[in-house]
Amino acid sequence: MEVLLPGSLADLAGGERHLRVDAGGGTLRDVLDGLDAAHPVLGRRIRDEAGAIRRFVNVYVDGDDVRFAGGLGTAVPEGATVQVLPSVAGG
Repeated sequence: MEVLLPGSLADLAGGERHLRVDAGGGTLRDVLDGLDAAHPVLGRRIRDEAGAIRRFVNVYVDGDDVRFAGGLGTAVPEGATVQVLPSVAGG
């Protein structure tokens, strides 16, 4: 699977904005587990201590917000793109 990161998170992955992750079982949880294994600091920015996606982090699988598509159990088919975007505050 390909994981896309914005510049603000890429620093936590050695500066890479496009990462290849072995998805194992094919769910978002599997993708994030693989990401966490390769880049633990990045993993902690995406998920909290209980393993849930942090409140101010948005995750999309092929453009669909996982909060409305099954959360961590969202299927991530082969060739899919996972995009991680922290919320941006401002006004």
